[in-house]
Amino acid sequence: MKREKDNSVISDFKDILQSEVYVDLERLRMLSRHGIPDHLRSETWKYLLGVQQADRSRELSLGKARTEEYEQMDKMDNETAKRIRGEVIRYQRRVPELEGKEKTESFVNIILAYLNANRDIEYSPGLVSLCAPFIYVMKTECDAYYCFEKLLQDIDEHDHNMNIKEQLAHFMTLFRYSLPELSSYFEDEEVDLNEWATSWLQYLLSREMRFENLVRLWDCYFSIHDPFQFHPFVCLSILLSAREELEDLEQSEIRTMLLRLPALNMDMIIADAYDLRHKSIERQMSEDEM
Repeated sequence: MKREKDNSVISDFKDILQSEVYVDLERLRMLSRHGIPDHLRSETWKYLLGVQQADRSRELSLGKARTEEYEQMDKMDNETAKRIRGEVIRYQRRVPELEGKEKTESFVNIILAYLNANRDIEYSPGLVSLCAPFIYVMKTECDAYYCFEKLLQDIDEHDHNMNIKEQLAHFMTLFRYSLPELSSYFEDEEVDLNEWATSWLQYLLSREMRFENLVRLWDCYFSIHDPFQFHPFVCLSILLSAREELEDLEQSEIRTMLLRLPALNMDMIIADAYDLRHKSIERQMSEDEM
């Protein structure tokens, strides 16, 4: 039964992706929200992120232009390259899917190309974990670069509208309302919100989440119109799923768990996040009516 369902899903994806004239993005988003088959993720993510256009008439010429542009980009900075390699090696120790010299050099090339094209942005180790899923999923370094660039542009736009301090304050309010007992327990144990929530919010859980869970989560994020507004509720959902275990731990153990999350049932996490968001909207509406 599961195999039949999987085959049906793959067939639905192929119907959309193999369209000769126009890719139906809304239908693709609806499907992708529930997870994308591994072998179709590369092509699907490019459409969802807007790297590949839905109108297929200029697909070849645009693809060629992207490749030529990426080849000409400045990827030199020995000092920063050394820092990137150091962080990549640390990252690869816990994510064996991305081991290998070739992948290491892809990290260096992509991040340097981005930094050299955006001189106002400084290197930070978090760029490695944000880049990693694209290196893993995409078939070419060029495609990985443009998907990485698009995600960082979207993050920058969100941060411009709501800086990290405002995001933290908003998340803390949601945490206290949605999970009051766990929030109080964290306060009793003197668990510092900044130590873990800043990274959770800033890097879309790319530093803390198991790699296979992260890729599944990003299937959902790239397929919805408001991933950054939805993200805090995913964070809450993770805390909800781990609440009982967290309440048995002490401060240092809590911190360790929050910075290296266990394997998660992502379908359940995402479903509970939608439920938490719905309850939050209902609560806000009832407060506005008072």
